[in-house]
Amino acid sequence: MNKPVRHISVFVGVLVLALLVQATWVQFVRSDELSNHKDNKRVKIASFAQPRGNIIVGGQPVTGSSETTGDYKYKRTFKDGEMYAPVTGYSSQLYGNSQLEYVNNKLLSGTDDKLFLQRTTDMLTGKKPHGGDVVTTIDPKAQKAAFEGLGKYKGAVVALDPRSGKILALASTPSYDPSVFAGNTLKDQEAYKKLEADKDKPLVNRAIKERYPPGSTFKILTAAAALEHGIVTDINAKGSAPVPYPLPLSTTKVRNDVQTEECVNGSLKAGLQWSCNNVFLDLADKLGKDKMRETAEKFGFNNKDIFIPNGTVESIYPKNLDRPQTALTGMGQGSLDSTPLQIAMMTAALANDGKLMKPYLVEELRDPNLNTLEKHKPEVMSQAVSADTAKKVQQMMENTAQNGTGKKALIDGVTVGAKTGTAQHGVNNEKLPYAWFVSYAKQADGSPVAVAVFIDPEGSGIDRDEISGGGLAGPIAKKVMQAVITK
Repeated sequence: MNKPVRHISVFVGVLVLALLVQATWVQFVRSDELSNHKDNKRVKIASFAQPRGNIIVGGQPVTGSSETTGDYKYKRTFKDGEMYAPVTGYSSQLYGNSQLEYVNNKLLSGTDDKLFLQRTTDMLTGKKPHGGDVVTTIDPKAQKAAFEGLGKYKGAVVALDPRSGKILALASTPSYDPSVFAGNTLKDQEAYKKLEADKDKPLVNRAIKERYPPGSTFKILTAAAALEHGIVTDINAKGSAPVPYPLPLSTTKVRNDVQTEECVNGSLKAGLQWSCNNVFLDLADKLGKDKMRETAEKFGFNNKDIFIPNGTVESIYPKNLDRPQTALTGMGQGSLDSTPLQIAMMTAALANDGKLMKPYLVEELRDPNLNTLEKHKPEVMSQAVSADTAKKVQQMMENTAQNGTGKKALIDGVTVGAKTGTAQHGVNNEKLPYAWFVSYAKQADGSPVAVAVFIDPEGSGIDRDEISGGGLAGPIAKKVMQAVITK
């Protein structure tokens, strides 16, 4: 072979090798990236070529699929879309998926490797392919009570089974109907843009994706920290916190919402019963930032890895606090922020004798023939406080429900523990305060339900003087608990 031909042969060989390397790179290394690329219409067409699997609540599907015209043969439908949107999320031909529709997209669309055998059998038998189902932990009666209870208010409700971590209700308002933009028409585009532009943010899941100051609901954690670290040993013993309370290293004096002599040098039990700010400011100051943060973190604060399986926003107990800031966290104010889910977790752990169970929304995944592919097993996140500490907090919460600010949650024949909360909102508290309420119901085999209710009354037309956790949020918590325990 002469020299020019040899050079050409080598050059062609290099080109062929480069093509082989590029083909291998595209087919194997970049296959997932290209398959999931937003501009890959073929994959999108394939994902809507068959009915989607369903999301199940209380044994019944709250989703479905309907035939359409055009490239996409099927589109998603939703039953009671607004009520269940914080659970299901949306599945849109234009805007993709969110919440469970996103996390479980491969199973629901039928492309999950778990369904390989099913897909192979369908191909051989000529059966139309179909996605698998996602079975949730949601109690439909509790979800309805939560959603309807919130009504016109912006807010959220989370109900948990403290014994297992099951999420029994996950409501957020205002909500949206995912059906209105499930397709790919101009009408769908207009519907989504209208929701996206809404100042009340209906597309945001307030239960797990937004943080708020928890106000006086956090006092149950401060009480637990004081008992756990030995700052208080007798819940009935008088304290040393004056009224109004002078904030450490400050000229500010903090007053109480309830004017009662029981708050003056009040005991821990009286402090929780009447929500005495002075008692909890004093306890947080005595505990100090490290012990307060340590206890908060055992309940789930500062944890970026809480998935239900959707990702949740981290609840914050700050690290670098000075004395006055630390004292303010004792009453749930200052730099402290939390999701409603986290406040429900805190309440559930105390109701469960200090044991915090990992919250979860999916009970099982199953194939189109209803065979179980995966079943969730309850997991312990932490022993947040000792059983003895938790039982003392329960005793105080039950006294607060019976004789204090938590009476709105009482249920005949059922032991109920409760705590109200009103949290300042805006610079110098110029906006309407947030209203909170936490509670649990206790029966012979433990507590089957713990609830956190959050309400933002801004824009509702309600007067500032009418806003209280007990008045606005308490009745909702009661109805959700009744829905769970009444079978």
